[in-house]
Amino acid sequence: MVNLSLDDKRSVQVATPAIQDARGVRPRVLAVDDSQFSRKLLEHALADQPYEVVFAKDGREALASIAEFRPNILITDWMLPDLSGPELCRKIRSESNGRYTYVILLTSNVEKDSIVEGLAAGADDYLTKPFHPKELVARVGVGCRIIEMNREIEEKNELLEAAARTDFLTGLPNRRAVEEYAAKQLGGAIRHQFPFWVILVDLNKFKMVNDQYGHLAGDEVLKRLAAILKKNTRTSDICGRLGGDEFILVVTHVPVGHITNLAGRLGDSFTMEEFTFEGQNVQMTASFGVGGFDHPERPEFHQLLARADTALYEAKIDGRVRVNLK
Repeated sequence: MVNLSLDDKRSVQVATPAIQDARGVRPRVLAVDDSQFSRKLLEHALADQPYEVVFAKDGREALASIAEFRPNILITDWMLPDLSGPELCRKIRSESNGRYTYVILLTSNVEKDSIVEGLAAGADDYLTKPFHPKELVARVGVGCRIIEMNREIEEKNELLEAAARTDFLTGLPNRRAVEEYAAKQLGGAIRHQFPFWVILVDLNKFKMVNDQYGHLAGDEVLKRLAAILKKNTRTSDICGRLGGDEFILVVTHVPVGHITNLAGRLGDSFTMEEFTFEGQNVQMTASFGVGGFDHPERPEFHQLLARADTALYEAKIDGRVRVNLK
């Protein structure tokens, strides 16, 4: 156990959430009590435990330490010089930055109403004074396990959220992700009057590939086109798969001439891809339609998408990159 005083150690480093897990990171514990004797009891109880411990003497120090030290577990006395334990709990919960702190209240009051008040204020657990050191260690251990489970749930939720916005086959953003991004960018384009372009890409004779060579061959074509689009998309823009054999790019801050050149380069790169299915060389091509604006206008995204779709239809007829500005 590492013991630090907030007064003596103002330079506590902020690090990744400290949970004892496969990463070998120790839990961080903040103990708050205005009594030096009580703090010493807490120190002895937590000695030789795999925790990094900081102490505070009142609510003000506790709040400063929470912001700086970012503890996983908070052990606080009910009676403090400036804030009560429940008041400290309420302040922590109201100012939460997304990181959950497990709170254990220490109290000499065994009245049920007081205990209910503390739990209602946001405490997760309580321990009556005088406490047994092993019981305190056990309660902290429970808190650490709960914090670890919360972290695992958050990580899984982040993975699910990413999966909900990703096309499984190509790894590109899906329609939902593209439309969310585009809506934000379009708002900026309208406010600050910079060009905004929607490029629709559609494979030519894709059904023939699926019918003649099978869906695995079609999947390979889709993945190759996706790789070309991703490689040629700036980090400030986005490309994605709308569904089937249709893809989309959203590009901003460039003139229309740049867009037609970009679409032409993408088409040439894809045409040069070599596909061999069942011993036969197959050449694939794609059509590009552009919808957008480069002058003051207040369109909605679905209107620009419709423009690009009309341009794409024209492109599939004559084989050229078509632009629809309306």
